[in-house]
Amino acid sequence: MSDAPLDMPVVTRFAPSPTGYLHIGGARTALFNWLYARGHGGKFLLRIEDTDRARSTPEATAAILKGLAWLGLDWDGEPISQFARADRHAEVAQEMLARGAAYKCFSSQEEIEAFREAARAEGRSTLFHSPWRDADPATHPDVPHVIRLKAPRDGETVIEDRVQGRVTIRNDQLDDMVCLRSDGTPTYMLAVVVDDHDMGVTHVVRGDDHLTNAARQIQVYRAMGWPVPAFAHIPLIHGPDGKKLSKRHGALGVEEYQAMGYPAAGMRNYLARLGWSHGDDEFFTDSQAREWFDLSGIGRAPARLDFKKLENLCGQHIAASDDAALLQELVAYLQAANLQALTSRQEQGLEQAMYCLKERAKTFPELLEKAHFVLTERPIVPDEKAAKALDAVSRGILAELTPQVQSATWSRDGLEAAVAGVAEAHGLGLGKLAGPLRAALAGRTVTPSVFDMMLVIGRDETVARIADAAG
Repeated sequence: MSDAPLDMPVVTRFAPSPTGYLHIGGARTALFNWLYARGHGGKFLLRIEDTDRARSTPEATAAILKGLAWLGLDWDGEPISQFARADRHAEVAQEMLARGAAYKCFSSQEEIEAFREAARAEGRSTLFHSPWRDADPATHPDVPHVIRLKAPRDGETVIEDRVQGRVTIRNDQLDDMVCLRSDGTPTYMLAVVVDDHDMGVTHVVRGDDHLTNAARQIQVYRAMGWPVPAFAHIPLIHGPDGKKLSKRHGALGVEEYQAMGYPAAGMRNYLARLGWSHGDDEFFTDSQAREWFDLSGIGRAPARLDFKKLENLCGQHIAASDDAALLQELVAYLQAANLQALTSRQEQGLEQAMYCLKERAKTFPELLEKAHFVLTERPIVPDEKAAKALDAVSRGILAELTPQVQSATWSRDGLEAAVAGVAEAHGLGLGKLAGPLRAALAGRTVTPSVFDMMLVIGRDETVARIADAAG
């Protein structure tokens, strides 16, 4: 059943802070928002929360946009800068003041700290109660002040969360939060609500570390008489050891996964399954994910990062990919990993060979290792493992094989017959010739089938490589 209200189009948003790379947890949040919006024919918006000017950088913003683009998460319209909307946020704070939903507070930091010290000493709540909340404006001094929300003191704030269920917070646990600082700049808590309202956001899907923020933000919606969006607070991602994800668990930034050679489709599939499920389905396409995704399928427990599962899914996506699209992504991977670009000859060879490369390759480095036979040139220099297969006896057999391959019908059956004939003459099974042939054709032990390699590189190149190895 759909979570979306029937009477309004779905609008979701992803709102990262540009203080570093696109974190894997942020990428999953973006994916959930994207899937929900796209699955409901709605909009997926992007807002850059760049109010922390000391830590926000254009490079970090660019890295986030690049990470989203790699994952294929397209957003609607231009990204919105939160910092650029500071005047609008201040305007709303003034409007709340005019409505009597907020007040000017002239308490200094020293006074607030003294209040808290006294409360601690007396065993009372340290939640600050401003003496200016109900003060007569005639008593206001002409000094800098903050604007605080006049939060309700009794009753409860209820969040009907689409993931966490009903969450109830007593209003006496919430303070009169600052909306506008004494220098006239808005706080994050106010800015988020104003931006979400102005952007028409209907569903706020974000990490459950924001759950307590939701209770305070709901007060701003109510103070302004604005509709409250649906909230869905998703559990964080943990490492394989069940602890909060950190550098010790490995890659944290999305661009690191691209540079390690994971395909974007596999990454999307894996991230979608990280905390969300649709029956027992593990492998699914983008269109299936868009059709199936709903907030009700998100679990409440933290998801655990599992690299084996990620690799397994990536392997399935590589195998199911269109050859030309896979080649395009492979070229982008080489660039992301700062590796040498392919020549046009290598690209052409890869595209021809893709049908026999993409089965069982879990990552692009694995695929490229299998593709060595088509990327390399004569003379083929076997690696240490492959060289062991080229002893004197094997080289002698390869010398006999050369004219047989030269005159064989150039098809899988024809080539198999030629190799089988030579193997039988020596009382060997076909498998016994596979090692020396791999060494001759690719100089590696991990390759596609020897017959696939022959068909891809062609008769002349095959004969020349076998003759070279036969010495």
